[in-house]
Amino acid sequence: MSRKYLKDFYWKDYLIITIGLVLYAVGLIGFIKSGGIVTGGLTGIALLVEYATGIPLQYVYFFSNCALLIIALKILGIKFLAKTIYGVIVLTILITVARIIFKEPLMANEPTLSGVVGAMMCGAGIGLVFSANGSTGGTDIIVAIINKYKNISFGRGMLLCDFTIICCSYFVFHDYQKIIIGLIVMGVMTYSIDMVINGFRQSVQFFIFSEKYETIAKAINYEMNRGCTLLDGVGAYTGKHTKVIIVLAKRSESVQMFRLIKNIDAKAFISQATVRGVYGEGFDPIRG
Repeated sequence: MSRKYLKDFYWKDYLIITIGLVLYAVGLIGFIKSGGIVTGGLTGIALLVEYATGIPLQYVYFFSNCALLIIALKILGIKFLAKTIYGVIVLTILITVARIIFKEPLMANEPTLSGVVGAMMCGAGIGLVFSANGSTGGTDIIVAIINKYKNISFGRGMLLCDFTIICCSYFVFHDYQKIIIGLIVMGVMTYSIDMVINGFRQSVQFFIFSEKYETIAKAINYEMNRGCTLLDGVGAYTGKHTKVIIVLAKRSESVQMFRLIKNIDAKAFISQATVRGVYGEGFDPIRG
């Protein structure tokens, strides 16, 4: 089955990713870097290298990602990495442009406040990128590879990587205050990401009522790679027998789900609810 119901939205995803990358580049160069702060991810490593050696961070970021992408290409496949490759290339260009525009600190002599503002912008940017199923590469790729073979959550893996990178800033600055500011920036950025995508690792439950339930169910199976269940239903007023589709998905897939259903049946009736926990194949492992 071809992806005929979702293909029209690819350009919207790339537009959202681009807007998110612009926010990230401005926050990183205009506020975080100008305040001499180290953040998490591969950009944090690139900042450390620039602070220590003077090599522009965009070069370290780009070539390091190229190496990671070559490795990940064999493990994760081109389908998973398509938007990541786009994100890496565009972000490298945007960082280069931002360095030309923001030659002077936007908030001089206010490293903490500058870091918080930058973290909010970077977090909002990454949140937009994640909401469109995109990625900025770097440690995202490393954690995705580890997650493929080991039972470690994506969020926990990212947190561990970011904490280690920020703590390593001590070897460059020999200043504990830089670590504290970096951790504050990481916390604000994480919160901003969560606010933008409204808990991207949470799960949602859909009840879908439509006369075109067969087409919708097949599209969910083949285009979103999600399983769904058909329940027998009877209208209390009309007495008409119908099928109700029940689907469990990740919150980040909500927009894609609505797009798919709307393209098939714009008159469908949909109920969405947040689920506290979903365990089993495709979600978290069943707790013992």
